[in-house]
Amino acid sequence: MTETYPPRAQRRLIVLFSMAAAIMNQIDTTIANVALPHMQGTTSASREQIVWVLTSYIIALAIATPMTGWLASRFGRRRLLLGSIIAFTGTSVLCGLSTTLPELILFRVLQGASGSALVPMAQATLLDINPPEEHGRAMAVFGLAAILGPLVGPVLGGWLTAQFSWHWVFLINLPMGAIAFVGLRRVLPEFRDASPRRFGFFGFALLALAVGSFQLMMDRGQLLDWFEAREIWIEATVAVLALFLFAVHSLTSPEPFVRLAIFRDRNYVIATVIGFFLGIMVYGVLSLLPPMLAELFAHPIVLIGLVTAPRGLGTAFTTLVMARFINRMDQRLLVFCGLLASAGSALLLSRLSLQADDTLVMVSGFVNGMGSSMIFVPLASMSFATLPRLYRNEGAAMGTLMRYVGSAFGISVLEALTARNAAVVQSRLTERVTVDNPVLAWALPGIDPGQAEAAGALVRAVGAQAAMVSYIDAFWLLAFVGAAALPLVLLLRKPGT
Repeated sequence: MTETYPPRAQRRLIVLFSMAAAIMNQIDTTIANVALPHMQGTTSASREQIVWVLTSYIIALAIATPMTGWLASRFGRRRLLLGSIIAFTGTSVLCGLSTTLPELILFRVLQGASGSALVPMAQATLLDINPPEEHGRAMAVFGLAAILGPLVGPVLGGWLTAQFSWHWVFLINLPMGAIAFVGLRRVLPEFRDASPRRFGFFGFALLALAVGSFQLMMDRGQLLDWFEAREIWIEATVAVLALFLFAVHSLTSPEPFVRLAIFRDRNYVIATVIGFFLGIMVYGVLSLLPPMLAELFAHPIVLIGLVTAPRGLGTAFTTLVMARFINRMDQRLLVFCGLLASAGSALLLSRLSLQADDTLVMVSGFVNGMGSSMIFVPLASMSFATLPRLYRNEGAAMGTLMRYVGSAFGISVLEALTARNAAVVQSRLTERVTVDNPVLAWALPGIDPGQAEAAGALVRAVGAQAAMVSYIDAFWLLAFVGAAALPLVLLLRKPGT
């Protein structure tokens, strides 16, 4: 039976409004990052407490994402997308109107849960409205939302916070959500399974418990000194046990929450694992650069947005180019080159020093944006090239979940390593700050460490150098992550072979 697809004009409108919804969701994963100090002052929160504005959203997003496949099967993708847009936009407005920290965290949890369907369902929709020969181009367009959104977030958030207030990083979703809802309501056809499956509540509960416990462990590990704290042991044990029980349940249940058939497709599994590494590289860099530029280079919030903007330009440029040529090239080569570019951009950042200007950050950002696009776009196309249409909802949801888990893992590990490494390096440097040290006499001639003012300047200088070394080591680690993912490309099969 020959499949029918919407007319080209209708397809373009569906793509436009689906991408508006997906970009709105992805921007919110990072748009609040640069506004955290302003939120902290307004809500009278501590530095540890205000971070929950970010982590609560990611936790809710990660827990709710696996459920979107079943929801689309049960209620239809059109209803799910429209309902998610309404809920996400409404909770965004509530976030913008919040005046206390508990209110803001509560509404961020609801915002993350209600928006979890927007990205995977937009991806599945683009695959379903286009014939197989145009899937590469469709995934190039989808890459603009999945990759460009998190990169644009800090730039847009910095500008809105500087020009208006932090409340507008959430209120901006109101016009975007209204446009996406009205547009999709008019042009989006229904995609629904002929025989909806029963909801595997037990499997979902186990997967949600595993993801939530793992995320809590990663978020609170550094604060509680990791496995020195009983809470971290409990969260780690619950995460491992829940994941084990989920695997057993999936293998033995006649109707598992996630059908194991999607994991029999080699390209899908390998692409999902590479997506995990991509989440580490994209969000890892985004978590390091804003605090580094603010603390060590004294950049104001707007300048930080401008310095990180070339990353988004590199993504947009490469995605638009690949949309024209992706079907004519071996997509595995694109992924390989993208991983090399991402690793190379991290190596460029490892050459930073306290005397460096913004050029190195901007060039590495552009290269990183290009690499991210070269990884994601062909990867999204290859992962669904051989996966039956029946499993697209679940496949899109699980692939998105793995990117979220990778991003959360990368952010937490990098933050912990930079904090610990800075303390170790500062201790070693302090040991060498003595009056008879010729290097100190050469670098700061005439300084007397015995004077209070000079001692304070030395402490600040040593702290800055230690922090810079810790960031450089983190960039080296990101380069290693990109290199470690390269062998996985060899396991991918070219679509059609």
